[in-house]
Amino acid sequence: MEWTAFVGLTVGLLALFGGQMLEGGALGALAQPTAALIVLGGTIGATLLSSPSAEIARAARMLSRVFRADPIHPRELAVRLVDMAALARKEGIIALEERCSSDPHPFLRLAMRHVIDGTTGAQLREVLETDVQIRSEKALAGARVYETAGGFAPTLGILGAVLGLIHTMENLSEPGRLGAGIAVAFVATVYGVGAANLIFLPVANRLKRLVVKDRSAQEMIIEGALGIQAGLSPSALSDRMEAFFSRPLTEDLEAA
Repeated sequence: MEWTAFVGLTVGLLALFGGQMLEGGALGALAQPTAALIVLGGTIGATLLSSPSAEIARAARMLSRVFRADPIHPRELAVRLVDMAALARKEGIIALEERCSSDPHPFLRLAMRHVIDGTTGAQLREVLETDVQIRSEKALAGARVYETAGGFAPTLGILGAVLGLIHTMENLSEPGRLGAGIAVAFVATVYGVGAANLIFLPVANRLKRLVVKDRSAQEMIIEGALGIQAGLSPSALSDRMEAFFSRPLTEDLEAA
């Protein structure tokens, strides 16, 4: 699991609820079903209206990545590519078929399948870069769903506040009902701003960073596949892979 996501969400919620308690307020005062219905229901409705169903489904599938550590490190991919270059130089490109079929990274399997099939260098780069572009655009569209929700939530919070104040003004002759209306008004704003800045926007930003990380790994795989297709030696390919990292790859290769 990705601990920073859990820690960040926990710290944010504790700061919110802790601040409420330090001011002498009761946590129960933040529990307003009417405000939650207006803000969360309205945000969900507006987001569904704004985004195609395919993007909504993709956003739902991507959510688990926020709290799940990436099982494959880019440096591990680089080491595997260098190992494949060594195998290809020793036994030929066809020897990679069995090795690549069980690799856990889908884009690496795709790239090496094209190499094994004899795709030329220019065609290989064009096919893989087009695939990366399409994958990135789809993933970013999913991340933007949460960004869209983060834009609607504060506005729906204000709308909930206005509705609460309208309800309050309608009951000025009944002082006993004023408190509930005012509570809905202010808590709706807390829900809207809190949901946007503690959940929706951070999730969107994290997913967009993951898209950038994935794209960098895919670009590295492209360079590795092109190097293997061109018959580069393992040491030459290792030098090419090092351009993607801040420290040399030698230690990882020795450990492998």
